[in-house]
Formats: sequence, structure tokens, C-alpha cells
Amino acid sequence: MTSESLSPTSTDDPVAAPPPGCPAHGTGPGGLRRLYGPEAEDLGAVYERLRAEHGPVAPALLHQDVPVWMVLGHGENMQLVRSPHQFTRDTRVWNKLLDGTVKADHPYMPHIAWQPICSHAEGDEHLRLRSAVNGAISTIDHRGIRRHINRTTQHLVNQFCEAGKADLVSQFSDHLPMAVMCEIFGMPEEYNDRYVQAARDLLKGTETAIASNQYVVDALMRLTVRRRAEPKDDFVSHLILHPARLTDEEVSEHLRLVLIAAYEATANLLANVLRVVLTDPRFRARLNGGQMTVPEAVEQSLWDEPPFSTVFAYFAKQDTELGGQRIRKGDCLVNGIAPGNVDPRVRPDLKANMQGNRSHLAFGGGPHECPGQDIGRAIADVGVDALLMRLPDVQLGCEEHELRWRESLSNRHLVELPVTFVPKPQQDVKARPTVHPMPRQRPGGQVDLPQTTTTEATTAASTVPSGEPTRVQTPEPARRPGVFRRFLRWWSGN
Repeated sequence: MTSESLSPTSTDDPVAAPPPGCPAHGTGPGGLRRLYGPEAEDLGAVYERLRAEHGPVAPALLHQDVPVWMVLGHGENMQLVRSPHQFTRDTRVWNKLLDGTVKADHPYMPHIAWQPICSHAEGDEHLRLRSAVNGAISTIDHRGIRRHINRTTQHLVNQFCEAGKADLVSQFSDHLPMAVMCEIFGMPEEYNDRYVQAARDLLKGTETAIASNQYVVDALMRLTVRRRAEPKDDFVSHLILHPARLTDEEVSEHLRLVLIAAYEATANLLANVLRVVLTDPRFRARLNGGQMTVPEAVEQSLWDEPPFSTVFAYFAKQDTELGGQRIRKGDCLVNGIAPGNVDPRVRPDLKANMQGNRSHLAFGGGPHECPGQDIGRAIADVGVDALLMRLPDVQLGCEEHELRWRESLSNRHLVELPVTFVPKPQQDVKARPTVHPMPRQRPGGQVDLPQTTTTEATTAASTVPSGEPTRVQTPEPARRPGVFRRFLRWWSGN
């Protein structure tokens, strides 16, 4: 088959049928593989079959058998996101939307419908909108937010610490990011179970996704109207007052963009990091032994289990070529983060440690690179560190093979993460934490290490809500700065 004959959105060339015996038989129209439904319950396996059959860019079918290109290669994904002269995120140019193939009830309509946001804009309009978002993000008090992350973590752990068991998905990772984002937006009253579930649901492509999206949008519009009338010192007010002069619709839509992207990505990231800590003895040993810090563990997870599996979508501005495939003007291309991260051309050994390598695709790239990635990292770093400090003996409460995922084109979400631990008393979230005595130094520079997690000293310093930290004299490890120096970095927001 020629690459041109495989064009999934061609209107003037028939798609060639697969030969007899081809595994594509019985999949979808034209023999193309579906990225949804029971035929795609394991999308990772589907991506690898597509890679084997078509290379780094493959034709596939979205919900309702809408044809798209799935970008699988690491280099091809980087070219996709970094070539605004060839590809745009403006859905209004999608040929299958223009010719009526994509219906108004399509489950991905919350993603497909054009919105007045920087993600769908380009050129001067993109600069105007993106500058407002970046400006508002720059006003966030990172030191204060890290303290809020810690306090929220302590509050969440207090709700289950006395039971000796918990589900770290439904009781922790699903809630911490939303609580933090509602605090950043100045809308803590909106944080509740319903808001968390609506944020989860709108990305799944379910029958209720459109209604869930509307529930979130309505709350954000109410907030926008309130802050327009009475500005405060928060993210929303700074977005409204930015010289870019965003309209109420532009403000609320950008709030939705930041909220959902930050929430979903960080909820998945938290669950994934904790899962690996609980199931991989080598990973936990490196973390406990100081060979790996929590931020480094987060980066490894961003390679192995990116919070978003894909970004939907990019569109060809002209006839072009990508990964050896003929792409026609208006064709839809799915930014394949998960398959790109395991491209055998850049990761021939998937078990190799990627420590120190940040070239993963988790936060995108080019003009639409995630602007709030530092907030997501902070939530994961502080949240995981604080949880392990409170529950240093936490263990997986089931067999690893019993863990289940709920997978969609957007992401792969851990359903639950049951754990057990020795019951702990609740803590006053506003109290100064106890700093453990540092180990004494023996002759020759050797140190007696305490029998605790290495995260304890770091988190103890980072959880001080006010005042000066307790100074502790300790020899500085070869790989990490001392507790006080790390506290100063945290205090300055770094």
C-alpha cells in the first residue's frame, strides 16, 4: 500500500482495502484500527500494532469512525507541535468537521468545538491570549501554594490515617489537585466531590461528557462575573485585569483550560508516582536511599506513564508530509504523547533509568507547551513527599495484578490504589512539624542513617507554615543540598 492510499480523510481517493488475511480485517471502515470501544481496550497495544503496520504516523479511527492520523514517533510528535507554519490547533479548519462527518453529538465535542482560547489560536491572537495566561501564572505565590499543598495533604490524610487503610486515588490523588487549583482561582467553595467528578468525566468521551463540561463552565463563568465586579489578589482577577483585556467568555474559557489540564494531569501523575513507589522495590529503594529525589521520581513517571496519553488535536494547514505519510490539508492529527515516549528509536530499553532526561512529551512543546507545568510538578513533589512522611510504612493493599485502569484516548487513569499502614493519629494541619534529629557523624565522614524515609527531613522543613525553620547541622550529601538549603530554595519558590 502507498502512504497516499492510506490517507484517512481523503475525499477523492478510495482507501485501499486490506488484503485477505490482514489483521486489519474486522476492525473498522477501510480496515483502519479504532482508538475507542472494546477493540481498543488496551490502547498501548493498539499503538504498537499501528507502529508495526504503518510506522511513526498511522491512520486510525476516532469515535463514530471519524478518520484521523495517530502520531506515534517521538521526533514526529516534536515536529508536529513545533511547526506552527504547517499545523494548527484551530479546529475550524478540520475537513471532517466542515463536511459534516463530525456530528454535533460527538463525545469529543468539548475538545472539537472551537473556543476563544490560546490553544485554538495562532499568530498575534495567540500571543495576546497566551501573554494573559502567562502573566496571571507569574503572579502565583509559589511559596504560599506549596504551603497550601502541604496543608491540604495533611487534611486529606487526616480523613483516613486512623483507619489504617485507604484508597489513594479516590481519597487523595483525585482531590489534592482540585483543592489546590480552586485555591489558586480563589474559589475554594466550589471544591467538592461533584466538581471533582465533573472534571474527570468531561475528558472521557462519555455520554455525559458534554453535561459535565457545562457544569464546570457555568461555575467558572459565575466566578468571572464576580471577579469582574470585585477584583481580588488571585489568578482570576489578574487574568481579567491583564492589558490583553480578555472578555468574560475568554476569561472563563481559559480558566477551564488551565483548571482541567492542571487537574487531570496532576491527579494522574500523583497516582502513577505513588503506584510505582508501592509496586517497584528498586524504585522505592532508590527514593529511600537518596539516589533519587521525589522530583526525579516525578520526571521518571512522566516518561513511563504520562498524565495525558494524547492531545487532541492538530490540523494540517496545507498538503504536507509527516513520518512518510501524505497528509492532506485539513486532516486531523492526534499528538501521541504516550506512544511517542516509548518510541523504540529513542528508548530501545524501556527499563532504562531516564533520570535527568526531560525530553519526554508529557507537557507538549512549541507555542502550545503547557504553561502551568511547574504548578503540576509542585503539587506532585510536595504531595507525594508529605504523604510518605505521614505514612512511611504504607504498603500496597492488594496484589499488583489486581490494579485496574480506566483508559480513554485522553489518558490512562488508575481506578483505585488500595493501601494499608499502621493507624496514625490525626495531626493539626497548622502545627509546626517535628524535625527528627539528624544522624550523628562518625569519624571519616560516615553517617548513621535513621530508619525513616529520606523524604521526612525535606518535608518537615517544607511544611513550616510561618516563622524560621529549626536549624539543623548536617553534612551535605553528595547528590543533594542540605535540609536548610533546600528549605531556602522552597521558600523562594524554586
